[in-house]
Amino acid sequence: MIKKKKHIKNDFPRRVLLLLGVFSLMVFSMSAQSKVTSRIDTTSIKIGEQIQYTITVETDSTNLVYFPEDQTFSPLEMVEALTIDSIRNKNRITLQRIYALTQFDSGHYTIPPQRIEINESPFLTDSFKIRVADVVVDTTKQKMFDIKPLIKVERSYAKLWKILLWILAALIIIGALVYWFFLRKKPLTDAEKVALLPPFDRAMIQLQELENSKYLIHGEHKKYYSELTNIVRSYLEEDVHITALESTTDQLLEKLILLKDAGELDLQDTTIDQFKRVLQTADLVKFAKSKPTNTTAEKDREIIQQLVTKTKDALPEPTEEELLLNQEYLEELQKKKQRKRIWLAAAVVGLAILTGSIASIAIYGFKEVKDTVVGYPTKELLEGEWVKSGYGFPPMYINAPDVLKRSEGELVSNLVGMDTVNEATKKAAMDLLKNFNKSKNFEISEFLLDADIDHFYLKYEDMTLPVDSVNTATLANEAQAGIELFEKQERIKNIIVKDDVYYTPEGAEGLKQYGTLAFKNKKGDFDKKKYTIINFMRPGNLKRLTMIWNIEDIYAEKIVEKVMGSIEIKAE
Repeated sequence: MIKKKKHIKNDFPRRVLLLLGVFSLMVFSMSAQSKVTSRIDTTSIKIGEQIQYTITVETDSTNLVYFPEDQTFSPLEMVEALTIDSIRNKNRITLQRIYALTQFDSGHYTIPPQRIEINESPFLTDSFKIRVADVVVDTTKQKMFDIKPLIKVERSYAKLWKILLWILAALIIIGALVYWFFLRKKPLTDAEKVALLPPFDRAMIQLQELENSKYLIHGEHKKYYSELTNIVRSYLEEDVHITALESTTDQLLEKLILLKDAGELDLQDTTIDQFKRVLQTADLVKFAKSKPTNTTAEKDREIIQQLVTKTKDALPEPTEEELLLNQEYLEELQKKKQRKRIWLAAAVVGLAILTGSIASIAIYGFKEVKDTVVGYPTKELLEGEWVKSGYGFPPMYINAPDVLKRSEGELVSNLVGMDTVNEATKKAAMDLLKNFNKSKNFEISEFLLDADIDHFYLKYEDMTLPVDSVNTATLANEAQAGIELFEKQERIKNIIVKDDVYYTPEGAEGLKQYGTLAFKNKKGDFDKKKYTIINFMRPGNLKRLTMIWNIEDIYAEKIVEKVMGSIEIKAE
């Protein structure tokens, strides 16, 4: 008996169709839930006018919506993107965003579809055709004039004046603080006024203050006797001129007895004995924790007051010479105090400058701080006011530290192979060049940056190619010819050349030549430098931008990057 094989049906295609159907239903459901529309307020504008491009999204309030950002409207330029407006209606929300677009070249353009994402699902808007109308000039009524030469415009110093005013204000504030805290004559405190009095008057005042103190009331006998003995010792050291503060009780008494015996201090024995008893009592209080009665302490203060008075009466009157010396001493002491204040103020200012310098070096680096304080040519170029201008025809726009100046001497130097030429040679060379241009329909314009060539050199050349070479000239050949002409210059040698394709930010293609060379400075020496040459070629036209700078000059590197990033060639 033969059994038939059971046929197994392959259901894979059916499953695929089922999944596609589910996916289509999901897409249809989302499309039904979300709606994206776009519109523009006009389809025709003049150069520089703006178009209001509006995108409206109607969707569920829980969905995430992403609008286009940045330059997605090319070839039109986005001037401004306004904030998103929203209108909520129950569980639905309507979002609207307006973009301001413009174009600075006449022609017909198409705004491409814009991608809107709703929960990461893409929605595309419609494309729009735009006409940008040119400005019509009636040359029969409008008289034509030659291109005007460049006019030297004085540099604006408004920013510099602001910086100087801030620095001046900071210096005035610092000077005022230094004067207020260090240089001005401050009003004397009571303690300072007492310190300036003669020794006897000062001792009397201090004894009176001790009498009015509350040491004895509070039982602070040690402080009372310490201050009492310090007053009398200080007086004896200043007025009698003996080392009383550093002497023990026995040594001090011995010195007083020696002065009495020598006839220099007329004191009675009873006075010295009373003084001895007070000093001994003070020693017992300070070192043996003895505590005499308040009456005894008051009596001891009176004994010291009598001793000071009798000592002053016993001293001989100072001579005029001694008084003069004492006055000179006080003046010198005052001068020392003034010098001390000045040195202290100078130290504070110096410390502030040192702290600021260290902080600046730590943040910006030593070279940056040094170049900012001392100045450096390429740093000043980099941080100056840059100017964007067009040169040649069709124009090439570059952003440079200053307007490039048209040069004839540089061109003549290249032709005759010299760095400098006299007026007669220059005139002959220029006449020869003009005749050559007329016969070959060849023109060359040079523009130079007015800067110190030892630090940075920038030259732009715009050349109209001869008629017989328009169809045969190539960018590579013309660039190589430029290098060969480069090598013939007296101030350049040892050129190392590397080639690479270069594109401007807008996509214009050129040829980049770069490497190192030896460049003759103003002193006649050759310095090793870097260079970059950018070549662009259009039918009948060659543009060449040359920059030379010092190796390891970080400011020059930034200048080169900034200039190259600003290159823009207009197809006019």
